[in-house]
Amino acid sequence: MTVTSAPAALPPLAARAHAVGGSPVREILAVTARPEVINFAGGLPAPELFDREGIAAAFRTVLEESPERALQYSTTEGEPALRSGLAARATAQGLPTDPDDLLVTTGSQQALSLLASALIDPGDTVLVESPCYLAALQVFGLAGARILPVPGDADGVDPAALEELIRAERPKFLYLVPTFQNPTGRTMPAVRRAALATTAARHGLWIIEDDPYGELRYDGERVPWIASFPGAADRVVLLGSFSKVMAPGLRLGWLRAPGALRRACAVAKQAADLHTPTLNQLAAARYLDVLDDHVASVRAVYGARRDAMLAGLADALPAGSTWNRPEGGMFLWARLPEPYDTTALLRRVVEHDVAYVPGEPFYAADPDRSTLRLCFVTQTPEEIAEGLRRLAAGLSG
Repeated sequence: MTVTSAPAALPPLAARAHAVGGSPVREILAVTARPEVINFAGGLPAPELFDREGIAAAFRTVLEESPERALQYSTTEGEPALRSGLAARATAQGLPTDPDDLLVTTGSQQALSLLASALIDPGDTVLVESPCYLAALQVFGLAGARILPVPGDADGVDPAALEELIRAERPKFLYLVPTFQNPTGRTMPAVRRAALATTAARHGLWIIEDDPYGELRYDGERVPWIASFPGAADRVVLLGSFSKVMAPGLRLGWLRAPGALRRACAVAKQAADLHTPTLNQLAAARYLDVLDDHVASVRAVYGARRDAMLAGLADALPAGSTWNRPEGGMFLWARLPEPYDTTALLRRVVEHDVAYVPGEPFYAADPDRSTLRLCFVTQTPEEIAEGLRRLAAGLSG
């Protein structure tokens, strides 16, 4: 007779797997996936604006002209043709860049993970905006960082508050999205960017400047990257992405960084995925020839959708609410009067077949529970108007 013992318990998951939760935005999208829901929660580009023919033509050309190369392994740093094109675009926008300054990543989200691997030891302090891009908080938390928000205002991080935190906490880096920020949509003016570059140079601080939305400008003049200001050259990492201007499904991003840090990120990328898909890189390099024309057409549509949302907010939100008017990007930030709690209200609002993202998860500390983020690019003006009518009903129900 054979006696079968109970199987032994498996070793536990790593502590960091328990310490960092999932994305509330992704969870909201899963709950609101019903087609009848008008979803202002996601940060999704409008799929009907994808240049399907242009992108397909780029893929066909690459496969016809260089199939052996397109379907083969590539270098970790990225395809030379793509890096050359990206370097030329950055240089034309006021930031002299060599192709070797760049590392191609599998979406700019991977760039954050690579930088976390290269810079963060468990217990290190990192500084972020308040509120902050949610997925960055997840990446830094998973790496074991101690995350502190820097006080700010409508123009972003306060340089004086940053100085105080640097002296008190000795952080590794400051992470920010200075142009059309996620979630607030705000843009940091040039004078403040210059002040941050000076502060970083004086105190020995890395700045990670994430710019996935910068090409989506509808009003005003372009503001130079922090990386282009005096004192910033050897300590600012600039991140970019094709997700919002070409197609997120291509999973193409890049980082521009000083040599030692860029090489450390390349080593981390070798361990993660060897390289970003060769075919996607070569197709994107080919598509760069027409990208500006495509972005111009997208900007025209998105600008009209922003205006449609701004036109309906006064009737949709409770009296006493405030909101901003972003010059570009994808998001609008609103604050409801006391005692509204946007997290508690969301379930009731979703019952009216509309959704937003509560502001709470975007804060590293001391969340403002009266805030919410609305994405205005995914729906047509008519759908936006209907969605705002539903939002008004849900908030007052």
